[in-house]
Amino acid sequence: MGKVIAVCISREKGTAKENVHHGKFIENFGIEGDAHAGNWHRQVSLLSYERVQEFNARGGNVKDGDFGENLLVSGYDFKSLPVGTIFQCGDVVLELTQIGKKCHQHCEIFHRVGDCIMPREGVFTRVLHGGEIKEGDELVITSQPVEIK
Repeated sequence: MGKVIAVCISREKGTAKENVHHGKFIENFGIEGDAHAGNWHRQVSLLSYERVQEFNARGGNVKDGDFGENLLVSGYDFKSLPVGTIFQCGDVVLELTQIGKKCHQHCEIFHRVGDCIMPREGVFTRVLHGGEIKEGDELVITSQPVEIK
């Protein structure tokens, strides 16, 4: 089980996300007020709180939202979960659609520290059912795709 540490949005593309502490998640859109929301497969981004803590222990000095994550969550190593994993947080249901993201231009964090974890640690989801999420809420996995060998 995971715990929501931060809920972050950016009002304009190209700007850092800020922790707004709670958000309204809209089905097949994303978080109300977030510039990256829309009808596509990367509506909400998630990042592991533990990976950010490890990054900061190496001198990263980043705060909530600096990697562009919408949800900072403790308790999961998101990159190890398969595409198709379903999460639930209260009424909100999210489906994992993408793991990682190619970084075409290195971000400010990469230029400052020489590394950025979002391209390899961050995951993206789409909103299957809307509702509210706030800091401290529990995020659980409700199903994972079966791997056929």
